Amino acid sequence: MSENIISKIDEMGARIDELEQSINDLKVEMGTESITPAKPKDEEAKPADSSAA
Repeated sequence: MSENIISKIDEMGARIDELEQSINDLKVEMGTESITPAKPKDEEAKPADSSAA
């Protein structure tokens, strides 16, 4: 049974890789200059420069 789980995890990993590649291809088609991974939500909420006063 554990062999079945491992094969499912490997299959899921391959599908995630394909999805990431498809997303990057779409970004290139849209003309996105820099392709960077999405930031975690807690980083987006932080101000860029908190020392400016």
